[in-house]
Amino acid sequence: MRTWFRDVYRAVSTVAQGMYITLWYFFQTYKRKAFTQHYEFPELPLAVKPRYRGYHRFDLTTCIGCDKCARACPVDCIYIEKVKNPVGKGFRVNGFKIDYSKCIFCALCVDPCPVDCIFMGANYDISCFSRDGLVVDYAKLPLDVAWGHATLNPTSIAASKIVLEPVWTKPPDPPPPPKPAAAAKPAAAAKPPEGETKA
Repeated sequence: MRTWFRDVYRAVSTVAQGMYITLWYFFQTYKRKAFTQHYEFPELPLAVKPRYRGYHRFDLTTCIGCDKCARACPVDCIYIEKVKNPVGKGFRVNGFKIDYSKCIFCALCVDPCPVDCIFMGANYDISCFSRDGLVVDYAKLPLDVAWGHATLNPTSIAASKIVLEPVWTKPPDPPPPPKPAAAAKPAAAAKPPEGETKA
């Protein structure tokens, strides 16, 4: 019986010592105004530096589908779906997916882009409950969300998965202007060739 009381006393005293240390740190944290008090996530988002490499910003309106960003990616997490533009030249980007379960946020996809349509953004949280939510198709997102500094969120990503077509389609190239050569031909015919004189 004495052994049982000794074990109970040891368990209670050990828990009390641990809780004392926990409570001491708890009060010290609020006494010295620690990090968690300044940034109460998600009510107060974390302020990030200008060169922070967060989730991407992508502008579908300027993308030419050159695949340079996908080739530069060291982990192959960028998937581009494109078709030949039926009118004019170039490609039409139908899908621009980034798999954030593989992305290492190295920003190697930003530098080779010839039209500056992809940048590292300021958002750091699109936490979700499945791996499917980590695959973001920027072609199906509204342009203000895809290009916004910190507007990428799980709600907009889930809404983009039911969109079948890209939110923006490149308009066809305008027809070329008529050539002014037709008006110049009669004037050239009226002028006599060089070396000939009028009789």
